Amino acid sequence: SAWAGDDVEKIVVETLDGHLKDQQYAEDMVPHWINDICETVMAKLNDTKKPFKYVVTCAIMQRNGAGIHSATSCYWDAGNDGVLTYVWPREKSKDVVNKSMWCIVTVFGLEF
Repeated sequence: SAWAGDDVEKIVVETLDGHLKDQQYAEDMVPHWINDICETVMAKLNDTKKPFKYVVTCAIMQRNGAGIHSATSCYWDAGNDGVLTYVWPREKSKDVVNKSMWCIVTVFGLEF
């Protein structure tokens, strides 16, 4: 079963909307949010019963004009494994749902 990036993206978007849509950035809440987001995404991915090992990362930062640079790397089977990085909220969206923070989730899926 090959990597299904669209299915993974749907899980990530639903999780982020559910956890962050109505929240305002609060530094003391960030550790809770990132743990909940990672655990929820991982549980939903495991529920798909696809033959993958997953790695989920999450970063939340306040929207204050600061930049961020990040890189990830993995050695894998390009035909079956995959990665998805999703930046939330989507800036080009008609309805930007949160103006106080950015969230970046990366999911690696490695077939076994």
